[in-house]
Amino acid sequence: MKKLALAAALTVVASTAFAGGMVEPVMEPEVVEAATSSSAGGIVVPLLLLLVIAAAASN
Repeated sequence: MKKLALAAALTVVASTAFAGGMVEPVMEPEVVEAATSSSAGGIVVPLLLLLVIAAAASN
């Protein structure tokens, strides 16, 4: 009787240990930031400012 109880207990323990099985790992997608550059932004504003000043001075 003791062997039957031991075998039943081991069966229960073994079946719950492998109940879930192996699961594929879920990988998060990598976030990539796009680098933006504006080379005209630093040049256009001072040139427009100079044009406005030159137009005002010519009057």
